[in-house]
Amino acid sequence: MRAGTALRVVHEPDTGVDIAAAEDAAAAFLRALGVSTDTESLRGTPGRMARAYAELFSPRPFDLTTFPNDEGYDELVLARAIPVRSVCEHHLLPFVGTAHVGYLPGERILGLSKLARIVEYFACRPQVQERLTKQVADWLNDHLNPRGVGVVIEAEHTCMTLRGVLASGSTTVTSTLLGSLREDVRSRQEFFALSGVHI
Repeated sequence: MRAGTALRVVHEPDTGVDIAAAEDAAAAFLRALGVSTDTESLRGTPGRMARAYAELFSPRPFDLTTFPNDEGYDELVLARAIPVRSVCEHHLLPFVGTAHVGYLPGERILGLSKLARIVEYFACRPQVQERLTKQVADWLNDHLNPRGVGVVIEAEHTCMTLRGVLASGSTTVTSTLLGSLREDVRSRQEFFALSGVHI
């Protein structure tokens, strides 16, 4: 590859969404729970449910654009407070929060917006936060070959706050560190300090 050219990898979302079938299933689900959709305000609810979940489970396509690290930049690159929205795979209830994603560049650097795109890509499916954190870190490590990767996700899970234990206001923090950010104490401390996370 010529110096100065960008490497593009296109990631298309999975297809196969059947909105009509999802709407029928949503209507049956509501009926099974004793919720009538005969009123004017609820008549369109099964369709809205189907479209809402289709949106939650459909990541937007993006190009992974990387560039040669011509200047030999070797310090931490960190995107803080990337919004995260996903759905708990155990109850299909939302969890929302923020991700802090950083890496120590190797031979290539990444277009900064792509850090948020990668988080969105893995969050757009039924998930557990632990897996989501590791998937983002592993994907960056595999595709960018950096010297280190760090991912921290802080999120509120409505399966904990709106039902069950009703732990209103509680958040869950998960982290995955790879390479130098895992092995070198000073690099690890810098990542956590700059991300504003106290672990």
